[in-house]
Amino acid sequence: MYDLVIVGAGPAGMAAAIYAKRARLNAIVVEKEGCGGQMAQTYEIDNYPGFPGISGMDLGTKMKEHAVSLGSEIIYDGIEAIEKTEEGFKIKYESGESCETKGIVLASGATHSKLKIPGEDKLAGSGVSYCATCDGAFFAGKDVAVVGGGDVAIEDAIFLSRICKSVTLIHRRGELRGAASLQESLKKCGNVNILWDTVVESINGDFSVESLSLRNVKDNEDFNLFVSGIFIAVGITPVKNEIDGLMCNAAGYILADEDCRTSIKGVYAAGDVRAKRLRQIVTAVADGANAVTSFTEDFR
Repeated sequence: MYDLVIVGAGPAGMAAAIYAKRARLNAIVVEKEGCGGQMAQTYEIDNYPGFPGISGMDLGTKMKEHAVSLGSEIIYDGIEAIEKTEEGFKIKYESGESCETKGIVLASGATHSKLKIPGEDKLAGSGVSYCATCDGAFFAGKDVAVVGGGDVAIEDAIFLSRICKSVTLIHRRGELRGAASLQESLKKCGNVNILWDTVVESINGDFSVESLSLRNVKDNEDFNLFVSGIFIAVGITPVKNEIDGLMCNAAGYILADEDCRTSIKGVYAAGDVRAKRLRQIVTAVADGANAVTSFTEDFR
């Protein structure tokens, strides 16, 4: 019987592991793939205090090393099911093994929705980005594109317009879906151009993004756009955590306040899987600390 099982080894999970060990909890981390989560896919991070210019992989490694140095154990396996028991929870791994625990920190994160087009995976981190606030500064003075039509895409275009030489917003429909106030702000950006009724067919370049192959969906015309970077903002999907009674919003994010307590006693949500306004490394780390603090208050 563990005190706490932390699901996910991204920044939220690693922070939870560190705080759990400092609280002398018998805790483990369960991770299906590798430490770092989405952070590990980021070429360079310039907004995490104390580590300007560090790669996401290196920052994830440092967090892992910190947690392991305190005695944290990481089990590399997937979660097949989580069941409520009289004493807490039973977790079944995909490997067939299982464990029991008093509490769970769900830090399984979320994944950026992809365009699923040629060149996207190849040039990820080399001009293909899913986070303008994370990577925008690296494209200062350059021509970039943003794909999407919702609030995030509009916010990204506005943010990038202050940094980049030009921003082309590419949207597959004839009107944006974002808030009217955001659209008004977008219109005031003199270096933003909108390509309506347009989709990206491929992202081109040998070692970094050089151009985009585009198609107008109305007249079926193909053309190219030369840019140094493309920011894809077509949605984000939280990793599913199916536990009976766990309340989520319509988009699938777990409902939890800043204390990270969910609708189920003993279950806490931390990081990108939690419904909140800002999803960044620094807020994920804060969630991990809050989740463990709430657990210690509830069970000690």
